[in-house]
Amino acid sequence: MAILQEIVFWHWIVLGMVLAILEMLAPGVFFLWLGTAAVATGVVLWLIPDLDWEYQILVFAVLAVAATVAGRLLWKRASAEASDHPTLNRRGHQYIGRTFTLDEPVVNGFGKLRVDDTTWKVAGDDLPAGAQVRVTGVDGVVLKVERLAG
Repeated sequence: MAILQEIVFWHWIVLGMVLAILEMLAPGVFFLWLGTAAVATGVVLWLIPDLDWEYQILVFAVLAVAATVAGRLLWKRASAEASDHPTLNRRGHQYIGRTFTLDEPVVNGFGKLRVDDTTWKVAGDDLPAGAQVRVTGVDGVVLKVERLAG
């Protein structure tokens, strides 16, 4: 317990830096908020140098919870912003609304079509090969299609 009474503000700042370095080594955006709380606790201790160690731990705990909650809210808001390419990593979704010609007939609800150099499995009503279809949705790696009128 004697060592806890020897803690000064720079101990908290060093702890914050160690946690920031740990965040770089093991990313997950968790240690960053704890490091922020540790540095803030160091600032509080610098402003109030006679603060007992029990209150230092309490300040750190409160700031850690507040920083984690605030960080997660900011992270969620930042990741919710609209992208200029929302389907970039969802290739099948890029084809919704486009029309294609079936390579193989749709039999028992499943068939195949070719998009550029890729063959896709399709699901829909039974249709002959060569029929024009529109992609209406995606279910995993299966494109849902419907026959074009005409």
